[in-house]
Amino acid sequence: MVDSRQFTVDSADRIFDGQRLAVGSALNMRAHGDILLVSTYELGHPPHHLASTLGFLENAGFAAEAVDIAVDTLSDEQIARAKLVAIATPMHTALRLGLRVAERVRVLNPLAHVCFFGLYAILEQDLLLTRWADSVIGGEFESALIELAETLQAGRTPPPARTEIERLPFVTPSRARLPTLDRYAKLVTGEGEKLAGYVEASRGCLHRCRHCPIPPIYGGRFFAVPEAVVLADIRQQISVGARHLTFGDPDFFNGPMHGLRIARQLHREIPDVTFDVTIKVEHLLRHQKHLAELAALGCAFVTTAVESLSDRVLRLLDKGHSQADVHRVFALGRHAGLTLRPTLVPFTPWSTLEDYRSLLAWIEEENLYSALDPIQLAIRLLIPPGSKLLELEELTPHLGAFDEAQLGYRWIHPDSVMDELAATVFALVERDSAASAFDQIRELVSLPARADRRILSAPHISESWFC
Repeated sequence: MVDSRQFTVDSADRIFDGQRLAVGSALNMRAHGDILLVSTYELGHPPHHLASTLGFLENAGFAAEAVDIAVDTLSDEQIARAKLVAIATPMHTALRLGLRVAERVRVLNPLAHVCFFGLYAILEQDLLLTRWADSVIGGEFESALIELAETLQAGRTPPPARTEIERLPFVTPSRARLPTLDRYAKLVTGEGEKLAGYVEASRGCLHRCRHCPIPPIYGGRFFAVPEAVVLADIRQQISVGARHLTFGDPDFFNGPMHGLRIARQLHREIPDVTFDVTIKVEHLLRHQKHLAELAALGCAFVTTAVESLSDRVLRLLDKGHSQADVHRVFALGRHAGLTLRPTLVPFTPWSTLEDYRSLLAWIEEENLYSALDPIQLAIRLLIPPGSKLLELEELTPHLGAFDEAQLGYRWIHPDSVMDELAATVFALVERDSAASAFDQIRELVSLPARADRRILSAPHISESWFC
C-alpha cells in the first residue's frame, strides 16, 4: 500500500551510511530525555503504544520523553540527548514513517541505540537490523523495553530481536504528557463531532487470518487486559474530554464477556459516552444475541473485516466466513440497530473483475457509502516477510521479489486489467469524497447506478481506516 500522509521529520533525504558505533560505557537511562519514545501513526488515534510504554517505564522508575510526530515536531535537541530511541510500529504505515525517523537519528545521534517495537518490527526484523535498528521487539513489548533500558544502562549488549508472548502485569497507560485529545481524530455523527479516546481491552487474536500481521506473532493467542486497568484508562480520558472511545482490540469478541463487562460498566458510569469496536464476521454471527445490547450500551459502530465477497478469496485468506455470512451479518446489524463498517481487500492475486463489480453492487445495495472509508475500495493485498500468505501454494505463480521500498513482496495479477484498475482506483480515492469516488469507480467497471439510491449518514472516525 502507498501512504500519502505528510510527517514532521527534517532532513529526511539524508542517508545513514550503515556504520553502527558501539557504546562502550554504561548509560544513565533514568534521566528525562535519555529514553525517547516515538509514535508515527496510529490511525489518527491518541498513541496507545506510547501511553502503555510510558506507564510501564514510569512504574519501573524510568523517565522517558514521548513524541507523536503525527501531530508534533520531533526536534534535533530531543534526538541529540537520547541514549535509547524506541520507535513504535503497530502497522505498516507506521513502520514506513519510522524508517525516516531512524535515518534522522543515525545522522544526528549515531551513538543512540535505535529500537523498533510492535507487530511490524518483528515481521521486518531482517531488513531493519541490516540498516535502521540495533534491536527489534515484538509481541507483548513493554516489559522487554524495560529490560532493554536496564541492559543498556548496565553496559551490556542486548539481543537484536525479541518476541515476547507472555501475559504482562498490565499497568494503567500514562497519558498526562501526551498531546491533548482535540489534536486527534474525532467521532463524526449527524449531530456534530465528539472528542475520541482510545483503549485496548485485549491483545493478540484467537484467529489465523493469513493476510493479518497478528498470527505470525501471536499464533492464535490473546490476552485480556484486566478490567480495572481498562476502566482506569477510560476514566482518565473521559476526565480530559473524551465523549467517545475506540476499543482497538483486534477482535472485541475474542473474549466476548470480558469486553461486554467493560462496556456495561462504562455505560453505567457515563451513559452518554459512545464507543466503537472491531469484531470478525464469524464472531458477529456466533454471538449475535449480544448485538442489540452492544447498540443499547452506546456502540456507535462496529468495524468488521469483510475483505471480499469471493468465497475463493475468503478461503485463501482463511477468513472463517463466506459471502452468505456477510449478507446475514449485515441483516442482523440492521435488525439490532447497529452500524457495521466493513474493511476490504478488493485487490488480491485471485480477485476478478466480476468480484470487484459484485463488491460495488453490494456496497450500493447495503447503502454503505457513508459507512465505508474510500481507501477501502483501493486496498491491494500486502505481503510482508513472515506473512502466512507465503505458505500458500496458490500464491507462488504470482509472487515476485521483496520490495524494500514497499516493505513487502511484489505480486502481479494474472489479468493486467486488475492491476491497472487498482492504480486508477487508488488515484481516485486519494482526491475525491466517498460518494464521488464510488460514482467514478462504478463507471470504470460499467456498473449501472441504482435508481433508488439514497445517501445516509453513518457515524465514523474523522480519519480514514488505513493500515
